[in-house]
Amino acid sequence: MTQDNDDDSYKNRFATIAVGSAETTRSNKDRTSDVVSPIHLSTTFEWSSGDEANEHDYSRESNPTRAALEDQIARLEGGKHGLVFASGMAAISTTILTLVPPGGHLVSSDSIYSGTEKLLTELATGHFGFDVDFVDARDPENVADAVDSDTDLIWAETPTNPLMQLCDIRAVVDIADNYNTLFGVDSTFASPYFQAPLDLGADIVVHSTTKYLNGHSDSIGGAVITDEDGVFEQLSFAQRIGLGNMLSPFDCYLVARGVKTLPARMEHHEENAMAVARFLENHDQVARVYYPGLKSHPQHDLASEQMSGYSGMMSFEFDGTLIELEAFVEGLEVFTPGASLGGAESLVEVPSLMIPDEVGHGESTAEIPETLVRVSVGLEDAADLCEDLRTALP
Repeated sequence: MTQDNDDDSYKNRFATIAVGSAETTRSNKDRTSDVVSPIHLSTTFEWSSGDEANEHDYSRESNPTRAALEDQIARLEGGKHGLVFASGMAAISTTILTLVPPGGHLVSSDSIYSGTEKLLTELATGHFGFDVDFVDARDPENVADAVDSDTDLIWAETPTNPLMQLCDIRAVVDIADNYNTLFGVDSTFASPYFQAPLDLGADIVVHSTTKYLNGHSDSIGGAVITDEDGVFEQLSFAQRIGLGNMLSPFDCYLVARGVKTLPARMEHHEENAMAVARFLENHDQVARVYYPGLKSHPQHDLASEQMSGYSGMMSFEFDGTLIELEAFVEGLEVFTPGASLGGAESLVEVPSLMIPDEVGHGESTAEIPETLVRVSVGLEDAADLCEDLRTALP
């Protein structure tokens, strides 16, 4: 499905897919009339042969609720295959550890989620002997310089967590194609509504469904979507047999329910985020705002080109001491200090205060400013959000 920023019909079609998804097809196939896919909690299914053979036999390997969600998410991304996992990190680790052989070579953007960074710097390199090169992927030339004929996978987040940096997906696709290398994109911050990496040429898209896809802060999960049959077969085997880290039926139901309102939620997230970003950009106690929707963002033009919207995620640098920053956080009433993102409620996170052990400051990864505040703008009234910030800021 092509995202055209000048074509409003794209979002209309997306909304139809999100609401209808694959559920009607699945229900009719099973000769029931469910408008919503039922939760199949059974661990096993009756065996039958011939024309009456059952599609499912054991829920670790195949479950009707999970199959419906995997179809649904694949359609949202315009992809051929979808797989859902027990967490976002399960989706990321399964993808990386399955597609990069022991001793293999991976090139990664240096601004990535701290969990992915730990996976690459400790587990992948320490236990699997990966050769990992971290590069500033904002410049495609840095990626090109690190990739060679032995590279197994290029990995990037865009926008990144928490610095809101972008990589030019089309440019990296060209590099990957030149070396016949797979290119995977973590598109969690954008959601499928605002960014379609497969349509831009990427081979693999990963999401933490915990975030925008579920959207209600009540389910942990992850997803991988791909058009590559071979990649799907490898990841499907790892999901079902090798690692057994699939998403539970109840969580599949929660994510499928959340997806139905994804378009409406993402429009509201973006509208609120733009109001908050503009407020913060004009506040004396804020040194810098990182939000791709602002013209002041150094990659605003790229964001406008490869995204159809800017999502609800941003970060900013607080202009003051850590003590003053902590007082600001404690003074918030509408925003909740906490981890995660993408839910209906607005959250703030100060990595240096809340997750100091997870913040990478090594030479290989991008350094996070000590006074950086990550903001997940929720669905509350925008005026209330800005007033809450105005009251709490010194």
